[in-house]
Amino acid sequence: MDKYEVNPETMAVIGMEPNKTKIMEYQTDSILEESAYEVMDYSCCYFGSSYQGRAGSKKMLGFNYKLPIIVEETRGIIFFPTTSPSSYDCIWLSLHSIDRVVGDSKGTKVIFKNGKELVIPISKLSLENQILRASRLQCLLDSRKVEKS
Repeated sequence: MDKYEVNPETMAVIGMEPNKTKIMEYQTDSILEESAYEVMDYSCCYFGSSYQGRAGSKKMLGFNYKLPIIVEETRGIIFFPTTSPSSYDCIWLSLHSIDRVVGDSKGTKVIFKNGKELVIPISKLSLENQILRASRLQCLLDSRKVEKS
């Protein structure tokens, strides 16, 4: 099987085990025999960089951990991690796929624009903070594009 690259249909990259990842897309879900980090790194490489190269958002945002990354700039594919990207169970979410989040004692439910749901074991406040960081990155990119045109 060919390697998977994140695309506009990808809503979430869910680390399940050290070498097992679930991919949620708008229409289908699938399981891959590689880590979530490998999926994200390969996707960045596919679009001309690497995960480490995409971490330039550190300078743009002034944060050092759980950074959102620009997987592909021209289509605005931005993902952010819910935990440390090096953790095998890290979940990467597509900024533009999220409709809303709802928190309760079991975790936080992400409701995607197509109605699919995913419960994540972090607080609603933490997830909202990650969404704000990713949104800020998107705004900075957009403003820089306007400045150059």
